[in-house]
Amino acid sequence: MSNSAKAEAVLALHRFGMGPRPGSIAAVGTDPRGALIAELDRPLVLTAAASLPSSAKAYRTVADANARRAARAKQAQQQAKKQQVAAVPVMSEDQPQTQGQAAGQSAEKDAAEIAAKQAAEAVPDPGRPMYLQEAKRRTEAALAADIGFAERLVWFWSNHFCISANRIQSMSGAYEREAIRANALGRFVDLVLATEGHPAMLFYLDNLGSMGANSIAGINRSRGLNENFAREIMELHTLGVRAGYTQDDVISFANVLTGWTLVPPGDNPEHGGEFTFNPRLHEPGGQTVLGKRYEEEDAEQGRAVLRDLAVHPATATHIATKLARHFVADEPPPALVELMAKTFRDTEGDLKQVAIAMVSSDDAWRGPPLKLKRPGEWVIGMVRATGITVVDPVRYTGGQELLGEALWRPPAPKGYPDDEASWIDGVGRRLDVANNFAERITGTADPQEIIENVFASEIAPEVKQAVGRAESRQQALALLFMSADFQRR
Repeated sequence: MSNSAKAEAVLALHRFGMGPRPGSIAAVGTDPRGALIAELDRPLVLTAAASLPSSAKAYRTVADANARRAARAKQAQQQAKKQQVAAVPVMSEDQPQTQGQAAGQSAEKDAAEIAAKQAAEAVPDPGRPMYLQEAKRRTEAALAADIGFAERLVWFWSNHFCISANRIQSMSGAYEREAIRANALGRFVDLVLATEGHPAMLFYLDNLGSMGANSIAGINRSRGLNENFAREIMELHTLGVRAGYTQDDVISFANVLTGWTLVPPGDNPEHGGEFTFNPRLHEPGGQTVLGKRYEEEDAEQGRAVLRDLAVHPATATHIATKLARHFVADEPPPALVELMAKTFRDTEGDLKQVAIAMVSSDDAWRGPPLKLKRPGEWVIGMVRATGITVVDPVRYTGGQELLGEALWRPPAPKGYPDDEASWIDGVGRRLDVANNFAERITGTADPQEIIENVFASEIAPEVKQAVGRAESRQQALALLFMSADFQRR
């Protein structure tokens, strides 16, 4: 393979994939664009995914554990009170309470609360283990991929349609599997319907209790509308900001989405946590959104609006811009964005075709590798270079959190940012992670092997020189991992 072919292969792996790993340059071969496109034809499945619980089952499992925890705490508190009553001597009504007796009662109350807390903590929290198992499978899929272009697309869409494990930990990984992974290479409208109708999204964006003012529940409970869900769908997920919609459109759309909720796990042990449409919460009558009237009276009203938003011209531009910014540059070439937006419009949002249009365009390859990788991309690239394919999810997610990109825990509904200014100040923390990782693998990873075989010597000369002059293998590995060849794409 010529030097120019090697350079283009490494660029393909960095810019569009998860970074070089042993054997990946050979997998890319002399046709990087063709290899990227070919990867999109492979199934986007996780190994042993059948052993992972569905989001609804995960939600029910945690709800059941919480109910047991509350019951154990209540039982312990009641038992402690019984013991306290039995131990307190009978006092006459006119016998004054001493200061010591009051202090004793306070201590007994504290003891009852401690007993309740200990009883509750004896019931393990199943949410954390499920989160870690999902994280492990997701991470190992990225490590095992020859290129990782398809996995990068899953990561992109998961961040675009983000939820937070801080709000709904039990469903966070299953949501990505069920809504994102299953639709990342399909039609955008199907991805929109899957994500916006997923119970995790409804929970995260506070739509479960949103009710129309004139709905049965709204009249009886005197509660109101929550606009969060509708606003974020329009502003973040589809049209984008300043796309011509008004506050009236947001309110109308929020009314359309009333009744989109989930089955309470306590009400239905078999289907708790699944999506349901509750007509008692739904605002009756038609609604006008972006000048179009929607008269449907059930969940189809919301789906009809979502279908129209998914194919709106503003959505095409918004999605094309975000994809190009993520993969190519903070300020992507306008011609590339327009090409991708046109492909989106012409194919009615075929996401696979939009991805193909991106990697087929010369504009996506011309710029030098200047874009700073997000922490998660950098970490996975570092691990891939060593050939490691199995991870400890506790250590991995802890490292992600240290770097400011905790897995499935974005700080806001807009997800993690995709520009250098947002991440450059955290590069110093990457050095700590690189040193720690280098220390753990120093006995098995050879920096010269990574340079020559994994990267086909496509490493800057000054980096090769610094690695060669390093005082130890650990230092050499850390220098390599912190180089621009690892940090940028």
